Amino acid sequence: MAQTTMTVRLNETLSDFVASHVGEHGAYENMSEYMRDLIRRDKARVEREAFERLQAELALAYAAPESAYTPLTAADIIARNRP
Repeated sequence: MAQTTMTVRLNETLSDFVASHVGEHGAYENMSEYMRDLIRRDKARVEREAFERLQAELALAYAAPESAYTPLTAADIIARNRP
């Protein structure tokens, strides 16, 4: 897997906040470890939100009355998805 180096500029307040989480008294050994964890958590949040949206859409579909559904054949679906 290829690695990418990024530079992040932080104002003093954010820099102090990061520093308080890194090193001897922090939960992370270095800033890279902290940033990777933040990115992983943000990625998990985005994936969780997408899943929750899908669950909500499915719940609406399941709650719809049977009369709201139109039977489709495979040919109907293929035709609908052609450009």
